[in-house]
Amino acid sequence: MEPLLWIVLGVVLVVAEIFTTTLFLVMFGVGAFAAAGAAALGAPLALQAVIFAAVSALTVAVARPVIQRHRTAELTGEEQPFGVRAITGSSALVLEQVDANGGVVKIDGEIWTARSYDATQVIETGTRVRVIEVKGVTALVWRDEFTVDEQPDKDE
Repeated sequence: MEPLLWIVLGVVLVVAEIFTTTLFLVMFGVGAFAAAGAAALGAPLALQAVIFAAVSALTVAVARPVIQRHRTAELTGEEQPFGVRAITGSSALVLEQVDANGGVVKIDGEIWTARSYDATQVIETGTRVRVIEVKGVTALVWRDEFTVDEQPDKDE
């Protein structure tokens, strides 16, 4: 009966992690599953509790920092950005007028829906803009004085 209780506790902790996304409760879930294994092998309750505590502490101390580092790793060296991170900050061409309500831009050969990052800006067709942020499938763009293609030489 004890293995079943540990398994239920482990499942509850893993399911609770879905709602928190902190990668903390799942570590205790792993500890509960380890304690369930010890209970299935006939270990006394005190040893099961020690195994639960030890495995939970080890996974929090060792595995969680590694997982967090990979989740929030900044780009280094030769890594190339992809997805939304690849287009944030890039230049785009306005294909249909962009304002606070919508519009269309071309970013690196792809057509994107767009809105003006500044609700007061109305950006005309043919204007170069900068992608400030991406929300869902909509690029929030900004018209600056200088874009990548139009920046003056530093010598001037």
